[in-house]
Amino acid sequence: MTTPTAAPTTARIDQLVDDVREAVGRGLPPDTTAYLVGERLAAHLGSSDLLTPEQREGDPDHYRQHILHAEHDGSFSIVALVWLPGQETCIHDHVSWCVTGVHEGTESERRYRLVPDGTTARLVATEDVVNGQGDVCGFAPPGDIHRVRNACSSTAISIHIYGADVSRLGSSVRRVYDLPADEL
Repeated sequence: MTTPTAAPTTARIDQLVDDVREAVGRGLPPDTTAYLVGERLAAHLGSSDLLTPEQREGDPDHYRQHILHAEHDGSFSIVALVWLPGQETCIHDHVSWCVTGVHEGTESERRYRLVPDGTTARLVATEDVVNGQGDVCGFAPPGDIHRVRNACSSTAISIHIYGADVSRLGSSVRRVYDLPADEL
């Protein structure tokens, strides 16, 4: 992943920020907040006026993160991830609740569960999910271990909203897993 970049806003992003700010401002538990934020994100996915041309640019070497907004108090941030065909994350989990929505294309996700294995641990694949344009999912740690991949032949763009300030952290990733993994 490249270093995060700040980009100009659009009127639709401004509206999404207002919508997310209202949901986050309720001060509800992380899983409920993620659900409410997902409802607000869904209405904006697929809209041609959501992102600027620069915010739609990928990187030939790895998926690219464009920071669209970071709330001044650190309570949430919104990023666009641009995935060229075949690009993927490592297996990871997150520092906070997260909501993702596919803006364009499709993303494949493999979810895992961490299982103790004697003195170590291993990962067990629990589910494969393919999310298409308009699909939204949300989660809150723990239990958010996954790998995301663009398995289609065109660019995929997803919008991610995190309950943390990604502009300060650089990423939403809490931990990367390099353990034996039982696959589906």
